[in-house]
Amino acid sequence: MERGKINLFERMATRITAWTGSSMAFGVALGIILVWSVTGPVFKYSDTWQLVINTGTTIVTFLMVFLIQKSQNKDSKAIQLKLNELIAASRFASNRMVDIEDLSEAELDVLRKFYRKLAEMSEEDSDIHKSHSIDAAQRLHRHKTSGISGLTQGDTGSQE
Repeated sequence: MERGKINLFERMATRITAWTGSSMAFGVALGIILVWSVTGPVFKYSDTWQLVINTGTTIVTFLMVFLIQKSQNKDSKAIQLKLNELIAASRFASNRMVDIEDLSEAELDVLRKFYRKLAEMSEEDSDIHKSHSIDAAQRLHRHKTSGISGLTQGDTGSQE
């Protein structure tokens, strides 16, 4: 497909969400509400008068949900790619963390508990450059369960 056809909705969503997040958009919305409020006595606060604001705000809200979600999805993807690049570039980071957003919530909770433990371990270390990663923890676990020596202090980040 052509680039222009694919990105029409994306470009429109980006522009609209940028504008609706501005002070000017807030001012316009506030102005509409004020005009509606002031016209209440003119229309004797009728059901039609109330229906106008209810219908208008419902339609705008309904459409904005989709525009904002499109914008959020794009931003989320960009952030994930930036984080993946940082993980890939860092010699201390585990490449297993790339694409963890595809894990279930239960699997993410297990990882969060693991990283809490690593944070506690790193607080005890005086050298902030030691690696505390999934890979280092697995090497330590293999070392402990197999009895194989050769594990260095830099692998776990803690003094043994």
